[in-house]
Parts: sequence; C-alpha cells; structure tokens
Amino acid sequence: MCVCVCVCSLTFHCVPAFDVHLFLVDKLQCVARWFEQVNALPVCQTVAQRVQQQKSLESLKRFLQKQPLPPRSRANRGRATLVSLPQEGKRNVLITSALPYVNNVPHLGNIIGCVLSADVFARYGRLRGWNALFVCGTDEYGTATENKAREEGLSPQEICDKYHAVHASIYKWFQIDFDHFGRTTTEKQTEIAQDIFWRLYDRGFLIPDTVDQLHCENCQRFLADRFVEGICPNCRYPEARGDQCDKCGRLINAVELKDPQCKVCKRTPVVRSSAHLFLDLPKLESQLEQWLEQSMSTGNWTSNARHITRSWLRDGLKPRCITRDLRWGTPVPHPDFSGKVFYVWFDAPIGYLSITASYTDEWEKWWKNPEKVELYNFMAKDNVPFHSVVFPCSLLGAQDNYTLVSNLIATEYLNYEDTKFSKSRGVGVFGDMAKDTDIPSDVWRFYLLYLRPEGQDSAFSWADMALKNNSELLNNLGNFINRAGMFASKFFEGRVPQMELQQEDKRLLAQVGFELRQYIQLLDRVRIRDALKCILNISRHGNQYIQVNEPWKKIKGGDEDRLRAGTVTGVSVNVACLLSAMLRPYMPAVSATIREQLCAPANCADAMFQGAGSFVCTLPAGHRIGTISPLFQKLEAEQIESLKRRFGGQQVSARRFSFLGASPDTTFIQPLGRHCT
Repeated sequence: MCVCVCVCSLTFHCVPAFDVHLFLVDKLQCVARWFEQVNALPVCQTVAQRVQQQKSLESLKRFLQKQPLPPRSRANRGRATLVSLPQEGKRNVLITSALPYVNNVPHLGNIIGCVLSADVFARYGRLRGWNALFVCGTDEYGTATENKAREEGLSPQEICDKYHAVHASIYKWFQIDFDHFGRTTTEKQTEIAQDIFWRLYDRGFLIPDTVDQLHCENCQRFLADRFVEGICPNCRYPEARGDQCDKCGRLINAVELKDPQCKVCKRTPVVRSSAHLFLDLPKLESQLEQWLEQSMSTGNWTSNARHITRSWLRDGLKPRCITRDLRWGTPVPHPDFSGKVFYVWFDAPIGYLSITASYTDEWEKWWKNPEKVELYNFMAKDNVPFHSVVFPCSLLGAQDNYTLVSNLIATEYLNYEDTKFSKSRGVGVFGDMAKDTDIPSDVWRFYLLYLRPEGQDSAFSWADMALKNNSELLNNLGNFINRAGMFASKFFEGRVPQMELQQEDKRLLAQVGFELRQYIQLLDRVRIRDALKCILNISRHGNQYIQVNEPWKKIKGGDEDRLRAGTVTGVSVNVACLLSAMLRPYMPAVSATIREQLCAPANCADAMFQGAGSFVCTLPAGHRIGTISPLFQKLEAEQIESLKRRFGGQQVSARRFSFLGASPDTTFIQPLGRHCT
C-alpha cells in the first residue's frame, strides 16, 4: 500500500504534462481529495523531492526499479491462480514440521525443534529458487484436548478454535512463513484418514485383538497413554509415560508401568479389556526396511533419526494399536469398532496430507508424486519413530504411491538454563511471553538458531543471549553493515563509489566467496546452526578489512588515497548486500531492513544462490543508497537480570495473551511437556 501511495504521489509531481488533478476534479472528486491528502504526507513529499531532482519520467522509472519487491503473501493468496504445485524441471520440496498439540502453548524448545527450523529451510529453499511448499498446523484430537476443554468449561471444538488462534498468533510473531497453517479437525482429515484405514484393512494390514488397558474408576474412562505415568519397567525412570519412556526411549505398553497413576486425579487405575485394531507392523517390516535403506542412502537423515529408527528395527517390530476408546477424535469407520477413534500416532501425521488438501484440491500432486517431490520432516527426536516407522508403514500398506519422507531432520532437546521448561512453575519463556520482553523476534530467532540442539541437548541462557546479541549482532554483524553504509553516505554523497580492486580486496572477496559456498553446502544438508556461523564469519572478515584499510583516514588524503577509500567502501557495501540475502532465512525483518537501507532489490543475490555460489558485486558504482541507521540495540545487564528473575520460577504468575487481546482477568496456565506431536 505504501509503495502504491508513493507511486501515486510521484505521478503528481513528476508528470506535469498530464493534468491529472483537473481530470479528477471534473470526474472523480473523492479520488482527487484522496490524492491531495496523500500528497501532503511527509513520506510522499520526501520521495517526490528525491525523484524530482532530475524532472523526468526516466528518473521515476529508475527510482521504481531500485525499490525492493513487496513481500509475497502466501497466507491470503487465491487458490485458483497462486497455489504452489510441483513443477516440471524444478526441484519440488515439500516441508513439514511436527504438528503441535492444540491445547498447549509452545515454548522455545518446541519452536526451535519444529516450526522455526523448518521455516529457515523453507526460506532458504526459496532463496535457492526451489519450488518449496511449507505446511503445518495444530493437532487437535485426543484426551488432552477433552481434558483441557473440561478445565476451561468449553467444548473440545471451542478449545481447539481458541488455541489454534493462539498458536497462529505466536508463529506469526516469530515470522514463521507457512504456505498454509491448518488443523486436523476438518472433513478432509476424516476423509483421508478413513481412506487410508480402509486401504490398509482391505489389504490385510489391520488385525483385531483384545487389549488390556488402564481404566480410571474415578474418572470413568480408559486412560490415553499420555495420561498415565509410572515407573519405567526397563530403566526404572519414575516419570515414564504410558507410551514411551523419555529417559531410555523405549516404547511402553501402559499396563507394563510399575505403580501407574492417573495424571488427572492421581488415583491408581485398574486393568480392563477392550477390542481394538492393530497395524500389523511385522507384516510390513520387509517393505519398510527396503524403503529405509533407499531413503537413508539417498536422502538426508540426522544421525539421531538414523539411530532411533535402527533401534526400533533391531528390537523387532510389533503390531501397533491404532484405535482408542475416546470420544474426541477421527471416527473409526468400521461398524464392529463404532464408538472408537483413531489413535493420535496413526491420525496426526495424516494431518500433513489433510492440511495440504485444505490448501489445494490438487494435494495429491504433492503427496502421491514420489518421483518428483522431496519430503522433509522437521521434529524433535522423540517424534522420530512415528515418522520413520509407523507413518511410513501406514502409507506403504495403503499402496497408493504416497510420497514418503526422504529427509528426516530431528533435533535434540532445548532446556531452560539448568532445568526444564514448566509453564505451571513459571519456568522458561513460552511463545506467548516472548513478545512481552521487548526483544525483537529476529533476535529471538537468531539466538535459538545459534544454539539449535543439532548434535546434543543445549540450554537457553539469558546471560549467553545477551552476550551473543551484544558481541555477534551488535559489535560484529551490525557494526560492519552500519560502517559500510555510513561511509558511503558521509564520504560519497550516498552513492556506491568507484572500485579498483587490489590484492587485499581480492583476498577479502575470496574469503567471502568461501564462506558463501560453505553456507550453501551446509544449508543444503540442513546444517542450520553451522551455516549461521558463515554469516558471522563474513562480517568478521569485513570488520577486519575496514579496520586495516582505514577509509576514514584515506578519504582525507590525495586522489590515490580517496580512490582507495572508495574501493574499500564500495566493496564493503556490496558485502553488506550479500549478508542481507544470507540473513533472509534467519532474520527476515533485519534482512529486509538492510535491503531497504541499501536500496537493494529483493532479488539482488539470486545469481549467487541459484548459480555456482560465487560472490559478485551487485550494487554498481553510482548506485544510491538510502538512510543508514543501527540494526541492533544492546541488551543491558540490568534488563537481562530482570528477565531472568521474571522467568526463573521464583514467583508463579499468570501470563496474559496479548496476542488475542485478552481481558486483564483472562489467564492461561497449564503444564506442558517438551515436545510437539
């Protein structure tokens, strides 16, 4: 809108030969009044004065060509014309991140393990010119949702609607750029899940059996796996869940737990029998192993994903129950099992398909097109076996040419300081709280990605966040980009000066080119944290280059020294332009600000990323830059200590959801596990 307003104002100032005003007064007086108001805006007057210096249409044309392209909006694009579908001759990349439970507010560990990591890769893919589709959504079925609804006095659907909006608002603030953020409580989910069910049933991959389950006499219900807690029968961990032990990673049948306890009422449940359907994993094991060998050898699987998957196969696959005695879920369509719903780990991954189907009716071009589509799954490590064994077996057994994961990217866990995140104890930063710290979302993104738990668990630390902000962002990256732009503004009237490269300049450009190629190679392999270090290395090289060459001194010398100062400034401004592109997947708002300050087009670095990865200067001599201002602010020790006390759990206080405009009395507090679905 702002661009359109400025263009309209420029038209008034720059095309006097055509009396637009008289035409509008005569024909459209309301539009004329609007133009008069627009012309009075300071921003339009400033822009018009810049262009008007040359008094020609050509100057307007050149000005418009320098403006960055408006950010593309996928959230509201029309399905008929702008939906992304696989394209011939392009690399088609389908990206998903684990679906978060709708009844929980995501904390920083959830965000980095799932949606933020996937967002960086999706943005990078677009930078590389790939045809990328990024989908996610809330997992909304199960006992957890029923219980949350009961706590808040709402229906399950109402609780899903409420918390889906909470999640969407949090991810929007973190600038997670989904192509589509959907949900699993849809007709598409029921349709696709039941179709896969019938295909498995008709092909003999579902078998009935009677199951001993834990039943809480006090709550009058069978207990879902995650609502039972007890002692692990394998490692004796005292807080094992009813489906898996977080300590040893082994799968558990809830009735095997020692001293089981209902997590709702804390009573001891009893064992009861119930008829259920099982996915016959042993019957699918040979197909699974054949597919895994091919996928792991040609795709990109993190080492923990490989290890966890192989440990499942080493222990031997067992039939896996896919039905539950619950009310809130996708109904099982078989008449002999009416009243039951699908178990979350059968149902939830199908959400990727149904969410894509909500985005486009042609969803099968993504999900039934394995020859032309690469599928990337992003998740925390506890989700791996369901994405590498259970879900692939469901799709293999359905025998409908489904696209299976070729790149399974799993993180370790992110802890908070020296403990775990806990909403109920007021420990840690949750998604609804980050905005209230007044720290920009790009700084949150940077720090979470800087310590992304790729090879081992890592821990969020307030002191370390301040250190990285002040040293890496403020004194390193921001300092270099600001100096480069300020030299051009102060010494060369806001234009990129002439450059005559010497050996020292070529040495810097070789270093920059090396880091750029490393950046591309690392992100191609989804080494997100390591690739971020390449950006910081470039700005470090740039700061050293400026410091050694001292353009602020040489500009005061003779012609040769002034030429040298110009070369150093021009090279630095072009390196800053490259950094704006490299930052785009990590810090999109900062990236856009740098481009705006340099008046660089959004596609200025396309050739570097979509070609051989060689650095080239894209801002030629004479290019006019804009107003230069600092990119980052220092995090003071007092501010950090205040935040550390606030989120350290010394006082458990209710947190308000500013995202939804909640009333002062509206509070949301609940315990939250570490992981997404």
